[in-house]
Amino acid sequence: MRNRPIPGSSGLVRALSLLGDPVLHSACEDVTDFGPSLGRLVEDMFATMYAAQGVGLAANQIGVPLRVFVYDCPDDDDVRHLGHLVNPKLVEADGITVRGPEGCLSLPGLEAGTPRFDHAVVEGMTLEGQLVRIDGTGWFARCLQHECDHLEGSVYTDRLTGLRRTRALRAARRAPWGRTD
Repeated sequence: MRNRPIPGSSGLVRALSLLGDPVLHSACEDVTDFGPSLGRLVEDMFATMYAAQGVGLAANQIGVPLRVFVYDCPDDDDVRHLGHLVNPKLVEADGITVRGPEGCLSLPGLEAGTPRFDHAVVEGMTLEGQLVRIDGTGWFARCLQHECDHLEGSVYTDRLTGLRRTRALRAARRAPWGRTD
């Protein structure tokens, strides 16, 4: 995917970083500039996420190593959660652990049963620097945990063990985009 404008949006669809890209395996830096460039980044992230048919996207997935993610994700009750977080921190992850199917825009076409808590709370800021607290359950809790992992330099395959991990990494190596160095 190359950078291109998306019709009906002010955002630019950016190229996705794929598994093996060093930007996905390093912790992101805090945002310190809450100016217009941050707003453009968030617009680009939404455009890219929608073009790739995802439910969440972290800034490092488009090559920008900043602590920002966007989401448009339902929970298990089909309630839509739409927004962004700047400098998010996962402050709570609890409840039962559910091993559910998880995919990632940086591993296109692959999915693996990944354990996640069914409740998560993330604190962060808006584009204007206002503090916010997001509480998620079910599928949305999985999304919040997944995006926070990205900002720490981790992808969902890092949470897999044993045969699941072996199979997922083998599938990534065999994929047309595959690089797992």
